Amino acid sequence: METPLEQRIQQAIANPKNVGELAGADAVGTVGSPDCGDMLRMWIKFKDENGRRVIDRATFQSFGCETAIAVASVATELIAGKTAEEALNLSGAELSAPLGALPPMKIHCAQLVEGALKSALAPEQANAPAEAGKGNAPTLFEQLGVGVEKHVKVVINK
Repeated sequence: METPLEQRIQQAIANPKNVGELAGADAVGTVGSPDCGDMLRMWIKFKDENGRRVIDRATFQSFGCETAIAVASVATELIAGKTAEEALNLSGAELSAPLGALPPMKIHCAQLVEGALKSALAPEQANAPAEAGKGNAPTLFEQLGVGVEKHVKVVINK
């Protein structure tokens, strides 16, 4: 029998939100975990709203476990409408809160998502040119050494 946390993770995996590259992103952040081999990239697009620069949309790609994918999915929804500063102030626990409390052996998944978010937004917060991360970052496949001539098929069994 699945626990409520496992059910929420399975629901997030069955219908992940905001998966894939985001064309014209204003910021891109990538982080990897040598402990578990997970890797996550996050793209962020901003908009002006009532005189504030807020996150309009965020997307992600992940080579990681189901929990990392679930946390990234809920986190991209959670940061929409926040300023870079507000999003940077969110902890991994806050980013994964919609799923419920993660067990100790899965906390690194929330930290992975937090790291990708900080990687994307730290230059934003420091007023670095947004163009630094626009579309020029290598894809996750390129970083893993998978060339254009090779393809990877990922299958998630329910």
